[in-house]
Order: sequence, then C-alpha cells, then structure tokens
Amino acid sequence: MTKTFIIGVDVGGTFTDIFALDEAAGSVTITKIPSTRGDQSKGFVEGIGRLVPDFSTIRTVVHGTTVGTNALLERKGGHTGIITTQGFRDVLEMRRRDRPKTWGLDGTFTPVIDRADRLEVTERTLASGEILEHVDPEAVKSAARQLLDQGCEAVCVFFMNGYANGENERIAVEAVRSIWPSEHVTSAVEILPEIREFERASTASLNAYLQPVVTHYLDRLEKSLRASGFDGEILIVQSNGGVMAIEQAKALPVKTALSGPAAGVMAARHIGETAGFKNIITCDMGGTSFDVSMIADGRSALAAQTAIDFGMVIRSPMIEITTIGAGGGSIAWIDRGGMLCVGPESAGSNPGPVCYGLGNTRPTVTDANLVLGRINAAKPIGGKLDRLDVEAARAAIQEHVAGPLGMDVLAAAEAIIRVANARMAGAIRLVSIERGLDPNDFAAMPFGGGGALHTGALIQEVGVAKSLVPRYPGVVSALGCVVADMRHDNVRTINQPLATLDPALIGAEIARMDGLGRAALTRANVAFEAVERLVELDMLYVGQTHTVPVAIDADDLSVAAIQARFDDSYRAIFGRLLEGVPARVMNLRVTLIGRRPKFDLRALAPAGGKAPEDCVLEMRDLYADGQLHKAPVYDRLALAVGARVTGPCLLEQPDTTIFVDPGLTGVVDACGNLVIERI
Repeated sequence: MTKTFIIGVDVGGTFTDIFALDEAAGSVTITKIPSTRGDQSKGFVEGIGRLVPDFSTIRTVVHGTTVGTNALLERKGGHTGIITTQGFRDVLEMRRRDRPKTWGLDGTFTPVIDRADRLEVTERTLASGEILEHVDPEAVKSAARQLLDQGCEAVCVFFMNGYANGENERIAVEAVRSIWPSEHVTSAVEILPEIREFERASTASLNAYLQPVVTHYLDRLEKSLRASGFDGEILIVQSNGGVMAIEQAKALPVKTALSGPAAGVMAARHIGETAGFKNIITCDMGGTSFDVSMIADGRSALAAQTAIDFGMVIRSPMIEITTIGAGGGSIAWIDRGGMLCVGPESAGSNPGPVCYGLGNTRPTVTDANLVLGRINAAKPIGGKLDRLDVEAARAAIQEHVAGPLGMDVLAAAEAIIRVANARMAGAIRLVSIERGLDPNDFAAMPFGGGGALHTGALIQEVGVAKSLVPRYPGVVSALGCVVADMRHDNVRTINQPLATLDPALIGAEIARMDGLGRAALTRANVAFEAVERLVELDMLYVGQTHTVPVAIDADDLSVAAIQARFDDSYRAIFGRLLEGVPARVMNLRVTLIGRRPKFDLRALAPAGGKAPEDCVLEMRDLYADGQLHKAPVYDRLALAVGARVTGPCLLEQPDTTIFVDPGLTGVVDACGNLVIERI
C-alpha cells in the first residue's frame, strides 16, 4: 500500500485536532474530537481513524503535545532524585534570589524534587575546567541505590562547573546507568553544557522529572498506532517550533514543554508567508487561555529560556509566547469594588461553560457569545454535545453579571466580551507596542476554537492593519505539525575575551556541533529538501550579565568580523555602543534545520465556490455595538475565492465561527483565508 498521508495531531485540554494531508491527491481533511482524559492516545488514534481508516497508508504522524506542560503546571511528574556536588543540593531552592511575589514580604516555593531526594557526592571541577577532585563511581552507585530505595523513578546527575569539563559527570552518569533499572537518567552536561549553574540544574532536573510521564505516554501512543497498522515515522513538535524523532522526545522531554502552542506559530508563519504577510501577531484562543506570539519579517521570536511557572526555569530555545487567562471557558465575575472581570479562573472542558449543561453555574466568555447570537446553539464544535443551552447561559449572566450591575442580559453579555477583548488587546500591546513595534505594521491571525469570534476587536482596539483568518482556524496547531521543520540546537560555553579568541577553536567546535546535529537528523529517517545551519554567539561587554545573540558567518571567524557583527546586534537592541569597553564571547550555538517539504496552501482554497448570496444559511438576530442586527450567517467553506462579506455577519464552519464586526469587511484570498479589514 502506497503511503501518501501526513497527519498532524494537536492534543489540547478540550479537543484533539487532526489535520490529514494526502500528498498524492493534494487534498486535506480535518476533524476535532473531544480529548480523552486519562489516556489521550485513545482520542488521538480514534481521531486519525475518522479521517484515514487504513493506517498503513500513513507515512508520518507529527504530534504537538501538552503532556509535559501539564505535568509541570500540575506538578505531576515522576518521583525524581538528584546526585550533585557536595554542598550544592539546594541550588534549585536558591535560584536567582527571586521570589513568588515581587513586591511582597512573604511567599513560598517548593522545588519539584524533595530535598530528601537530593544527594551529594564528593567531587570538584573548577571553572577553568581543572578537576580538583575526581568522583568515586562507587559513591555514586551508593547514592543511586539510596534513591531507588526511596522510590525514585528518575535521576538527574548535576555537578558544579560541568560545562567547563564534564569528565566527572560522565563517569558518574555511567555509574548510575550501570544499576538504574530504566532509561530515566539525565546528565546536566548532556542537556545543557552552558555556564549558569541554576539554569543548568533546573533544566536538567525538569527533564528528569518529565521523563517517566512523557515516556509512558509516548510508549502507549506508539503502541496504539502500531496496533492500528501504522508503521511510519512518529515526530514530536519541540518548543522551538521544530520537530524531533519520538526517541529523542523520550530522552529530552523538557524540549516539548510548549509543544502545542509552538506548532500553531509555525503554521501561522507558513500561512502568512503564502498569503503575502511577513508580519503576523498570532492569537490562539482555546478553552482556557489566549496565547500571543510575534512573527516579524517572517521570523518567529525565540527566547533563550522560559519559566513555565515560578522557579521552574528551562534554558532551551523556545518560541516566545505570552499567555493570559482569557479563553472561551474564562469565568466572568464581579469583584468587591463592583468591577466586571473575566478570568483568569476557567471552567475548562469539564464542567465547561454553563451552556454545556455539565454542572457549571457561572457565566463564561462562550456563554456570552452564545447569548449574543454569535454561536449557533444547534452546531457545537467538536461533536461533544448535541446542543448548547442558551437559556441556562442567559440565566447565569442575569444572576452573576446583569443583576448586580443593573443591566439587561444582552448588554451584560456584550460587556463580558468587551472586557475579554480588552485583556486580549493588552496581551498584544505587551508583545508589540511595549517592544517598539507598531501593530499597524502587522496582521492579526486568530485561531483556536474561539479566536475568530474576537478578530474584529483586534483591529478596532489594538489597531492592527488587518486580520488574516486561516481556512481552518480550529486546527491550525495541527496544521503546524505537518509543516514544521526538524530542528536541533546545540550549545557550548566559550567564556573568553573576544580580543584573544582563537578562530581555530571556534571553527573546530562549529564542525563538532554540526556533526552532532546532522547525525540527529539522519537518525530521524526523514526526507529533507535541504539542511540549513545557523551559527550564533552569545556576547556581552565585560562587566555585563546579560548577553545578546550575534549571528556569525562560519566562513569568516576573524575577531574583526565577529566584533562588527556584535556591534550591529548590540546597536539594533540598545541604540548605542559602549565605546572602549571590550567584548566577551560567552556561548556558541549551532542549529541544524532539516527543511521538510511544504504543501501548497492553495490546496485549501475552495474549488469553484459560490457568491456570498448563495452561501447564506440563515438570517439571525445578532447583538453588537449595543443594538440588535438581522445578520446573515454564511457557509464559510462554500465561499468562492474573491467573495466579499460585510459586517455584521457570521461565517460558520465545523471547527469554528467567524464574527465580522460592524464597520469591517472580509474577502476570501487565493489560499482560502479570510482577510478582514476596515471598510
């Protein structure tokens, strides 16, 4: 049987989204099904089966997962231990002398690894790389046995200054692996051979903490797929927007911490470039959160490190994503001062909004949209419910918002939406205006189940030039799985003055790290159109703490060339140079990107299609801007390329609903996207 399908799967807290690309036919099918709690692999395999019954025709399955993220946020990782240098068992608690409440005088923090499970052994490596005291493998084995006796499933070996010379740590890791009953052994120097002890300890220990949970999930998923007849490749989306082989994901689960949202950003970049938009603000609205990221000049913003929650720092390249509690399930409430608030508390998927009829009695954003006529009660997305309860939603808004504020129900529902929109606008300003970027230079791309209901507010409240609504907004992250490239990042600390830097040393390290990255790409057994290499240095002025990334040319590693690149990067960020102050090179980073073939997004455009007047499903009472409108509801997927609609109106499709506000117009572009702008 010829393998023609590539499947992208994004598992969220509420829905599992499936995007199936048939390369031979050039066609796409999608579905959303409720996520299966307890064993997400069940919904995963069931959803694929709805679109591709014969699993033997599937060549590749690419998965964006929230298993690691949820395990960290809920502190439900494996029972983990640490073996570290004598005197340094409390690095995770000391952190950077930060505190949970920046301006408060109290606050507590408990690391994910108990102090009793952090054991010390005698060894010492200096910052110069000199080994002052060699580690005793038998002492390490004794510590490992103690951790096993204490019930530990995973272990992290972290020695001070291991980045400068990892010999002691490698000996210790070998000793642990000789007696440890599973593969859940993490070496800090293998995870992050980079200066800064807390960041290295935190990243490595969180990797160990996630290994049992993520490995168990991926093993179960792989077994289910194989049992269904699938014998192709399984790839996992990383937090940096690239993908990696499933075996690498089991060894490096910390790199999947923001897997799902990252896939959405990758899809947005591809959709934007194809549609002619290089500057995009991504707006992913799910059931609980609203995630925002920037794509400037076709490049997504990467952060060198991210805090998943207070004290849980991961030092690994990740797409910069700002998250607020403003999803469809965010609860509307009145504070003690009589002010209307929305979120951050959410009804989630269970019990969900009041209109779900599963036990929640407090109104949510989804309830407000339903009461305003912006959601079709007879067509809930995802197939989880047959119908939404409009009257229950109205009663909840009356009791908790309209009554206390002395408003009618429709005005109160619109007030809930306005507050939610204001919170979303604030998140967008945070990543644009506060960084010196003009929103008018960007197009907003709303996706997720609820993003397209709020797209008009992004134009009117933030001032973005246009809104680009993808063909299938509800499954954009799953589409991102299909188009994401394979990526491997490697880093090594150099820590030398630029003036005395040896170009031969840098060249040799680039070649070594290049080899590691290419070997990883080869092991994945994936066909690439091309392999691209990016080389960067982390640099600063002597006396500074924070570095700036400096892209360099591996063919010209002279001090003068690197100095010129540093000057350009520093001036672009800070506007001026520190004349007379010498520069220092802290880290070398080499990234290998395997470019996977991209499908032509024009395949998503409607074949033929109809004029707007031929796509009207009904005329519906729609409340907007303080008044009722008789607004058309269009079958969005039936609209022809070039078709234009004018607000107020709604466009329905199986995975989402689009609301075009009064004063806005939308046109279907050549890829089937809906481009919304002011009239």
